[in-house]
Amino acid sequence: VQLQASGGGLVQAGGSLRLSCVASGRTFSNYRMGWFRQAPGKERDFVAAINWNGGTSYTDSVKGRFTISRDNAKNTVYLQMNSLKPEDTAVYYCGRATIVSSRASDYLYWGQGTLVTVSS
Repeated sequence: VQLQASGGGLVQAGGSLRLSCVASGRTFSNYRMGWFRQAPGKERDFVAAINWNGGTSYTDSVKGRFTISRDNAKNTVYLQMNSLKPEDTAVYYCGRATIVSSRASDYLYWGQGTLVTVSS
C-alpha cells in the first residue's frame, strides 16, 4: 500500500489550502483514512478522519475550519483547510486504519507528509 500526500505550501493566516492523499490498491473504500500533523519537536497529532461509511471526526482545534472528505472512485482523501492559523503549521500526514481510532499507532500505513506553513 502506498499513500501519496500533496497540496501543502506557504499561506498567510486566514488563507486556505486543500491537501490530497492518493492511495494505491483496490479496496480504498474499506478503510478509515486520517490526517495527522507533526510540528517540529512534537508528536504526531490527530487532525481529522473519515470512515468507510463517510462518518467524520475532528480534533477540537480544527472544527469549523477543516473538512475531510473522500472520493472512493479516485482512491483519494482530501483535507480542506480554511481560516488557517500560524499554529496549524506542521507536516501533515495521511494514514490508513482498519478500526475507528484517533491514535497514530492504529494507522498502519502512512504517506510521506506534506508541509503546511502559515505565516502571521
